[in-house]
Amino acid sequence: MLRRVLILLSIGFIILFINRNVTAEEALVSAAQEEWNPPSAGPITTWTAPLCGKGKFVIQPFIFYNRTRGSFNSDSHYNSLPEGKKKYQYQQQLFMQYGLTDRLEIDGQVIYQENYLKNADGKTRDSGFGDSYLFSRYCMFEEKDWVPDICGLVQLRIPTGKYQHLDPNKLGTDSMGAGSWDPGVGVIMTKKLKPFIFHADAIYSFPKRTKIDDVAIRYANYLNYDFGVEYFLPKGFNLLLEMNGFLQGDRKDGSERTPSSNVNYVTVAPGIGWSCDKIQILLAYQRVLIGTNTDANDSVVLTGVYSF
Repeated sequence: MLRRVLILLSIGFIILFINRNVTAEEALVSAAQEEWNPPSAGPITTWTAPLCGKGKFVIQPFIFYNRTRGSFNSDSHYNSLPEGKKKYQYQQQLFMQYGLTDRLEIDGQVIYQENYLKNADGKTRDSGFGDSYLFSRYCMFEEKDWVPDICGLVQLRIPTGKYQHLDPNKLGTDSMGAGSWDPGVGVIMTKKLKPFIFHADAIYSFPKRTKIDDVAIRYANYLNYDFGVEYFLPKGFNLLLEMNGFLQGDRKDGSERTPSSNVNYVTVAPGIGWSCDKIQILLAYQRVLIGTNTDANDSVVLTGVYSF
């Protein structure tokens, strides 16, 4: 026991000696690394842990062009769209942040979409608002040494999109939302390692029972998990690589579980951005790689950030 104490004391004195002999130049380099905080639009889907700051209001519009090339069935087998069939969507999202304090902010997101479908029976389209979101984020730990920025998240998905009494002639293009209230909780982490910034999050949601055309529906709980890395270049440019995942079990129609109704997918998104202190923009390409009971989409995404 005494030996261990002496060893620990010796290590402590060595560390203290090293720290006291750091040169002024090394100290300046270290301070510069700690203060390195380049602006960027951030990833597309992955959250970033740093908050906007007390009294600041930030708006970030997103424009998505989603084109469906096929679908993954209940066995995760890919099937391309039949010859002559086309399915695509334009989606506009508006994400807003407001800092109540330096450690607490409230956020919101609204979605408007236009759905298009063409097949042997002709063309159809519809447009409308999708489901909306409310968020609250709290900074639990600020980045220091090897500890990343960590914040907790509480969210609520609100069924503002049309989800029932659909027109059969619209072939599903008038479906805009899921129809359930979905509360959720999550954790977000961001770590700077110059010239990289790494982001990760995991959000678990538990939908409430709802009714769709008088049928009681209970969607299974689901998990979103996301990873993103930004690489910063000179003159305000940066490169992005992002991976997003979604996992959800079978739903219940009435009191019966519907077999093989689970949904999962994994997407990947490379992108390039440019930023200055006031404005940040990002152009990216997003692709669904694998999935179950989901469309296989290719998407072009444009987003920008403006702070007030």
